Amino acid sequence: GDETRQRVKFTDDRVCKSHLLDCCPHDILAGTRMDLGECTKIHDLALRADYEIASKERDLFFELDAMDHLESFIAECDRRTELAKKRLAETQEEISAEVSAKAEKVHELNEDIGKLLAKAEQLGAEGNVDESQKILMEVEKVRAKKKEAEEEYRNSMPASSFQQQKLRVCEVCSAYLGLHDNDRRLADHFGGKLHLGFIQIREKLDQLRKTVAEKQEKRNQDRLRRREEREREERMGRRSDEPEAISALLRSRSRDRRRRRSRSASRDRRKSRSRSRDRHRRHRSRSRSHSRGHRRGSRDRSSKHKSSRDRSSREKSRDRKEKSSSERRHESTNGKSRSKRSEEREAGEI
Repeated sequence: GDETRQRVKFTDDRVCKSHLLDCCPHDILAGTRMDLGECTKIHDLALRADYEIASKERDLFFELDAMDHLESFIAECDRRTELAKKRLAETQEEISAEVSAKAEKVHELNEDIGKLLAKAEQLGAEGNVDESQKILMEVEKVRAKKKEAEEEYRNSMPASSFQQQKLRVCEVCSAYLGLHDNDRRLADHFGGKLHLGFIQIREKLDQLRKTVAEKQEKRNQDRLRRREEREREERMGRRSDEPEAISALLRSRSRDRRRRRSRSASRDRRKSRSRSRDRHRRHRSRSRSHSRGHRRGSRDRSSKHKSSRDRSSREKSRDRKEKSSSERRHESTNGKSRSKRSEEREAGEI
């Protein structure tokens, strides 16, 4: 009924990639002493099924995200283990190297007994009774070895210090183990969900590292192969293009020659046109200068003729004026003489 989960796909960043690969520590350590609670990302079995179907068709490379997640978790667990070891070293008394080696041997035998008992219980639950009986026989042999190691360790230390040096930190799950724990306690620890969960996480981390390294190597090889194929195709293309390139070069050279010829011919035509244009211009300038000289001469002649005509007209008008003035003077003199004659005639009559 959750609509948001129906819209989310397994490729979404909100989906836990470790859950898709069935190695999320939140799921493996659920219900143990180190329960991490609910994961911050989406866990859905339907999305895991979708991823398993899609991973068969193409490589999604989700192993890298899961590997980073598990590496950070295991690094934190190892840090807690080192802190627990330092705390034990501060609280417990210092012992010699020989005694510590004997104590370490007892711890190793305890771990072997616990692992064998856990395995025998698992086989008995599965119904494989014969194998379970064989493992129990091995447990008895390891117990005998443990007794001998405990005797050596007890003889090398005083009784007061022997009871104090009894704790050890488990390298797998960082839990405390007692030196004198009984077989039931060891079987519960090494067969418990916490210890087995950490073993599963560490084994899954190693598997993811190998898978990522193989896929990266395969991807690098594919990349190199594609590059070689591309270079080979380019070389083949160059070889096949060599005749075409030669013919194209010849065509371009012939084209350039034709262009140079056409340019030289057009240059010659332009030169001839410019020469003919210059000759035409010179001819026109000569004809214009000749016509200008002719017009200038005609203008000079007409101006000379006009000035002579003006001069003659002025002389004629001056002659007319002199003649008219002489005529007036003559008329006046004639009038005067006539008036004198008429007066004399009148006087004579009188």
